[in-house]
Amino acid sequence: MQKITCAHSQQLFNVAATRRIEQLAASTLPPHTLMQSAGLAVARLAMAIAPHAQCIWVACGPGNNGGDGFEAAMHLHQRGKRVVVTWTGAGKNASPADAEAARKGALAAGVTFNDEPPADFDLCIDALLGIGATLDPAREGSARILNWLQVMHDSAKPCLAVDIPSGLNADTGAATATDALNAMHSGASNARIDWSASRFTLSLLTLKPGLFTCEGRDSAGEVWFDDLGVAVPETEPPSAWLLGEDSLASHQRLHAQHKGSFGDVAVLGGESGAASHMAGAALLAAGAALHSGAGRVFVALLGGSVVTVNPSQPELMFRSPEALDLRNQVVVCGCGGGEAIKAILPRVLSTATRLVLDADALNAMANDTALQTLLKARAARGYVTVLTPHPLEAARLLQITTAQVQSDRLKAAAQLAELYKAVVVLKGSGSVIAAPGQTSRINSSGNALLATAGTGDVLAGMLGAAIANGLSVFDAACSAVFLHGRIADDWLKTHPGEALTASKLATSG
Repeated sequence: MQKITCAHSQQLFNVAATRRIEQLAASTLPPHTLMQSAGLAVARLAMAIAPHAQCIWVACGPGNNGGDGFEAAMHLHQRGKRVVVTWTGAGKNASPADAEAARKGALAAGVTFNDEPPADFDLCIDALLGIGATLDPAREGSARILNWLQVMHDSAKPCLAVDIPSGLNADTGAATATDALNAMHSGASNARIDWSASRFTLSLLTLKPGLFTCEGRDSAGEVWFDDLGVAVPETEPPSAWLLGEDSLASHQRLHAQHKGSFGDVAVLGGESGAASHMAGAALLAAGAALHSGAGRVFVALLGGSVVTVNPSQPELMFRSPEALDLRNQVVVCGCGGGEAIKAILPRVLSTATRLVLDADALNAMANDTALQTLLKARAARGYVTVLTPHPLEAARLLQITTAQVQSDRLKAAAQLAELYKAVVVLKGSGSVIAAPGQTSRINSSGNALLATAGTGDVLAGMLGAAIANGLSVFDAACSAVFLHGRIADDWLKTHPGEALTASKLATSG
């Protein structure tokens, strides 16, 4: 068993792959073995989370996830804990054979079964819904599940989810149970709630992508993993990878190298006009590129802005857009570019050999088929492109809704990557990095401190510097995204309670 951290990359397997791995393993083992191993693992982690717990509530559903809960309850009971099991499986919801055997075993061992949760408990275990289950309000037992999840939510006691938090989509991270609880709380399905208790999840047999993106990280809390002694067959490739620090590529700096060895980054954006002044976005990107190790950083502001020097960062070199050497520079285009960005995009798309497109550049292309054609043609010319949309920008490019993007972030990122033959960084909780011919990565670093204006501009600049330093475009994207999040994680530890502004982020690399 291991705690999942940012230090190590991990293979992720979707539900279909997990089912295949499970079926193959079960075919070589005595009946009930995997469920027994799973229950023991849950009990061990429960004891570690709450070693002094007197009463442990185990909420079990009608399927095999409930069976894991029964096994855990039996082990905890045998260790002297007062265990109370609630079960939704009576009536039409007949349990699978293994789960039914586990239930009977728990009853025979003397575990207490009640119709309702105990009035007071020290730890709750969520074994209600597994990876193949969805929360359908019309289904028998769903009301009880929601009520019990409500009790878990309202309690300040720690909660351990078995394999996957109930109602969380294991493939996508969409949390249907959370939506239902939100509606119960406020009557509005778009309201958000915060779990008051400490949250833990023990993922069994495989790690699932949904634990790490969309609403997965909030729902799962601290994630642990136990492979139950089952090795993944070589014929089963991962559905995605959780991006950890150990997989980051690095560019070695030799003593005899000079600034030209680390490449040039040119930032195009920062429109200034009568209605708005967005030079700050371009300067944030440029500052991030500078502090991330680019040899030289050029800035071309749009909209007639005339700047010759930035006193706070005199290393930045200002040029007109026409004076940039787009073929030999890594171009970061779009940060604060406004409407002015559209006029220069044809030249940028046709000329820049290494290009990062962000913000207003993406919005300009969303409804312009001519620009989209130029973008699609870049790969055939040997040019490389990185797109860095947030969910709304991705939705515009795919001509779908933001909700559809968020309902399957891995799919949306892969679709964008294939459509434009580009590396795509779909930003958000558990940012997804996708590219044609590559297994997608889900970033493990970062936190809500990044939810502030300008942090996306900083990421674009960091990405430009990573490419300029000589990394492949996919490795550069992975490196920049991870390091961007790690700065926020480090800040949370060293500056508790203090906001992380984009300007501080840009200079902390």
